[in-house]
Amino acid sequence: MRVSGRNVALVALGLLLVAGVAAWWTYNYEYVETERTLRPRGEASYNPLYALKLALQASGVDARSRQRLQLDEVPLGERDTVLVLSDPRTLSPADVDGLLDWVESGGHLLVRTPRLERGAATRTAALLDALRLRTLPKHECMPVARPPAAVNAKDTDGAGVPARLMFCGGTRFTMLAVEPLHAWGDLDSGYAYARLAYGEGTVDVLADFGFLTNGSLEQPTFAALARQLLQPGWKRGTVHLVYAADMPPLSRLLLEHAWMAWLPALLALVAWLWLRTQRFGPAVPPPEPARRALLEHVQASGEHLWRYGRASALYAAVREAFMARLRRRDPLAAALDGRAQAEAIAHRTGAPVADIERALQTPRPNDGADFRNRIARLLQLRQQL
Repeated sequence: MRVSGRNVALVALGLLLVAGVAAWWTYNYEYVETERTLRPRGEASYNPLYALKLALQASGVDARSRQRLQLDEVPLGERDTVLVLSDPRTLSPADVDGLLDWVESGGHLLVRTPRLERGAATRTAALLDALRLRTLPKHECMPVARPPAAVNAKDTDGAGVPARLMFCGGTRFTMLAVEPLHAWGDLDSGYAYARLAYGEGTVDVLADFGFLTNGSLEQPTFAALARQLLQPGWKRGTVHLVYAADMPPLSRLLLEHAWMAWLPALLALVAWLWLRTQRFGPAVPPPEPARRALLEHVQASGEHLWRYGRASALYAAVREAFMARLRRRDPLAAALDGRAQAEAIAHRTGAPVADIERALQTPRPNDGADFRNRIARLLQLRQQL
C-alpha cells in the first residue's frame, strides 16, 4: 500500500493539534475545592430537635426524641426532662393533667407560648392557665432589660447580635401572682422566659424555641442557653424531646421535590391529548351511521327468492306493478284479456304484440334468461305507459 505525503502531513498536523490542546488543558487546569450544603436526610429532615439530641448524647445525656408525648406508652421518671416543641394548645386535657402531676413529683418541663393569631387575641392553653400565665398580643422584636441569670449578658452569637435579642418574634406572656425562680422581661413588655417552681419540679416557659432547632445550636449563645435550660435535670434522668413533626401536605411535597417527574409526565399527557383531539371548541355531534341503499335490499331479497325457487313471486310482483299503472293510464286496456289486451297495449306503447303477449305470460321455471327477459320487458312497457 502506498501512502502519499499529503496524508502523512494531515496525520502529523492532527497529532500536533491534539498535543497542543492537551498541553493547554494541563497548563490551565486547576483543582478547586468547594463546599456545598446538602439537604438533610433521614431523621434530620423531619426532626427539628435532631441536632439537640445528638449534642446531648455526645455529652453523656440519655436523650430520646419522638413526635408525640405518649404518656401511656412512655412513662416518665421523677428526674426526667420533657421538652414540648409543639403548640401547648394541642395537648389533650389528659396530657396536661399527666404532665402537671409528673412535674409536681419532681420532673422538669419546658414549653413555649402559642403563636400569635392574626385578627384575634392569642387563645390561651390549658397548661398555661394551670400555671397562671397569660399571653400578650405582642410578637415584635422587643429589647429585654436583662438576660436570664443563667446567661451572661456579654455573650453574643456568631453574628455579633446581643443575646437579649434571641426571642424576637415569640409571643410574650405575663404572670398572675406567680414569683418565678428566673425570668427575662418585665411587666410592661412581657416576659420572654420564666422558670417556675411547681411542687417539687420546675417548668420553663419560653416565647420561642427557635434557638434549639437544627442549625441554631452552632451559635455559642444558643448552645449556652440550651445547656442552662436543661440544668435542673442534667444527667439525672432521660431528656424526652417531643417535636410533633408538622409534615407538609403531599401536594406541596410533590410540587417542591417531585417536579422533575410530574412535569415531563404532564407535558407527555398534554401532547397525547393534543394528538387525540381533532380540534378545540364545542363537541361535534357524531355522524349518522351509514345506511344501506334501498336497491341493495331489493336486490338481496330478489336473490334470496330466486335461490329458493320463488321466481314466480317476483314475476307476479312486477306484473302487478305493470297492471296497476295500466289501470291508471288506460282502464279499457286493463279490462281486456288475452290478445285483445296485448293489441291495446301495443297500440299505446308501439311495442310488438308478440313481445307483449310473451311478457304477460309466466316465465318457464329454472330458466334464468327467460325470467330476466320478461321482467325487463314488463319494466320497459311500464315506463312507456
